Amino acid sequence: MLDRSPRLLAFLGLALGTAASSSQLITRTGKTYSCKCYPGDDCYPTPDKWHQLNATVEGNLQVALPPGAVCHNSLNGISTFDAAKCADVRANFEDEQWTTDQPIANLWTYWTNDTCVPTTDPSTPCTRGFYGDWVILAKTKQHIKAGVDFAREHNLRLVIRNTGHDFMGRSTGFGALIVNTHSFKDASFTKKYTGPGTYRGGAATVGAGIQVREMYRLANQQDPPVIIVGGECPTVGVAGGYIQGGGHGPMASFYGMAADNALAFEVLTASGHFITANEVENPDLFWALKGGGPSTFATVISLTVKTFPEVPSAGVLLDINSTHTNDTELFFKGVAAMHDLSSYFVDHGMFVYWELEPSRFHVQPIVGPNMTAAQITQVVQPMFDVLDKAGVPYSTSTKAFNTFFDLYIDLFEDESAGNDLLTGGRIMTHRDIAQNAAGIVDAYKTTLDNGAFIIGHIVGPGGAVPVANNAIHPVWRNASSFSITFKPIAGNAPLGAKADAQNVITNVIGKALREAAPYGGAYVNEGDLEEPNWQTEYWGAHYPRLLKLKQKWDPTGVFYARTTPGTEDWEVIDGAKLCRKV
Repeated sequence: MLDRSPRLLAFLGLALGTAASSSQLITRTGKTYSCKCYPGDDCYPTPDKWHQLNATVEGNLQVALPPGAVCHNSLNGISTFDAAKCADVRANFEDEQWTTDQPIANLWTYWTNDTCVPTTDPSTPCTRGFYGDWVILAKTKQHIKAGVDFAREHNLRLVIRNTGHDFMGRSTGFGALIVNTHSFKDASFTKKYTGPGTYRGGAATVGAGIQVREMYRLANQQDPPVIIVGGECPTVGVAGGYIQGGGHGPMASFYGMAADNALAFEVLTASGHFITANEVENPDLFWALKGGGPSTFATVISLTVKTFPEVPSAGVLLDINSTHTNDTELFFKGVAAMHDLSSYFVDHGMFVYWELEPSRFHVQPIVGPNMTAAQITQVVQPMFDVLDKAGVPYSTSTKAFNTFFDLYIDLFEDESAGNDLLTGGRIMTHRDIAQNAAGIVDAYKTTLDNGAFIIGHIVGPGGAVPVANNAIHPVWRNASSFSITFKPIAGNAPLGAKADAQNVITNVIGKALREAAPYGGAYVNEGDLEEPNWQTEYWGAHYPRLLKLKQKWDPTGVFYARTTPGTEDWEVIDGAKLCRKV
């Protein structure tokens, strides 16, 4: 049961007599807002209400403690230090899988305000920052429903979290009630889907907590092994923001994006009802969930997707770095030799993952689905011809595998957690590459010149799925390349420094990319929170329909994720409170 001690109540700001005004209306700079309820508001639940909720979720409600709290003596008056647990946190804080297994941790600490981070000095201050206040570690669908109902009835900010694998801070929120779906790991496979709809191939139904590497392994264990379209990072939650934003990955040029292959969703609506969304039942919601934005229309309980036959696959690695050359001009000729062929690669059903920093161009891997070593060598030879003709030094290797799964496990590298970064990015189309490949590489130079780096993906789902009945931005059908830009900035940096970094991401680097690839767009899962004209840049002509569906399925704004349909009506004021403009 929840601790009823006065210290705990004080910690949460819930002690009796602390309520301020019964009004939720706030006026700032001539604007009036209706805000979510926070500690100190009369509308905030009393301690007894929280205890009732804990009983409803069978004791799975917890105080949302930042993972680093165990390395500090106290947090808001509660003793939190635990030497053994602190040692574990410090050892694993940068490990993605460990981070995603924590109740409330965010993959990138920038969005938590860098508060209560691991330390060797327990006397240093520990504050909540932008972490939520409470978390339900949901074990059943009814636990999820209890959390969503409680947030709706008490007008609380709600965060649905599976992994916290999130570049844009949507898995955390000041004062929020968090519903953690990470334990929903059920998975089942069938060789013949029976509908609704006309599709009769293989399918898998996975719970909301399933992550990419788990899903790939389960698919590989089938007889015969199968493939499911997933992301390149092993800790991404498949059924959550990943597929709800569209979902690109290593097999997307070969089989389409993840949302292209969705067959059904089991969801909990904002009104607290369990329903199915597919081609026949609630088809409008089904359309919106396939790429219309994370944490926007409903809470996903489970997802059914197509499976595909495994295929032999081959991979190529390429490195150009300071061990090869310190000639910047020669270095970028090497970058251009690969990136100028983006459309060529995706037209062959291929995917490329690459990283670009000053004096480091790391391509691992170029993926050739259904290719042998000889076949992928032949396809990538034009790239090596350009490199050799320009005199660019490099290192490379080629590997072949019996299955895509074997390639994935061997060649894809785990990423790290605990980073402080701001994000931007751009989708580039065949037309952009054909008309302005050199200008795109110049925009990459601008990115590096302004203290940022790039993680790139050569991916084009339009070759596999030229037309899709879903909410994914139509520009993806002509895509050749997608680049994410990252600028380091401390989460606890002064507000002026944060504003300067954001300005660089949006108005310097982002501007250069938009001008270099005018026929492209932006990707809602890995983009700029200050993206100009974000409604069109993220969804194109789909946005008006998405806005109407948001108003239909979540009229009061139970679900919220910044820069998703309907959030133009909302604003974070006073640095933390989520409020609706009235």
